[in-house]
Amino acid sequence: MEEKEETHIAIFNGKSIRRKLIQDKWFFSVVDVVGVLADSGNPRDYWYKMKIREKESSNIELSTFCLQLKLKSGDGKDYLTDCADTEGIFRIIQSIPSKKAEPFKRWLAKVG
Repeated sequence: MEEKEETHIAIFNGKSIRRKLIQDKWFFSVVDVVGVLADSGNPRDYWYKMKIREKESSNIELSTFCLQLKLKSGDGKDYLTDCADTEGIFRIIQSIPSKKAEPFKRWLAKVG
């Protein structure tokens, strides 16, 4: 898949969520979404543990909803990052217990 597209930023409640437009579909950084919804100091670790928890409890591989896309990080470099389209993000956030999930879903429906 050609990845000349640049990283874009969407803002939810003052927090940045990286995204990339690929073939007319937005793909969002899963770690950024987890960081917004989960009250965790380490969203990467939360995402890692969440994938294990979901696999053990429901036998669902959350990674199957993701693509690895290069997104620009805070240091200005591009890194492979788990990303999901709007539908995949909706599925992933079902596994995050958060009061912010409903407002986030409404926001995602508008920007995604």
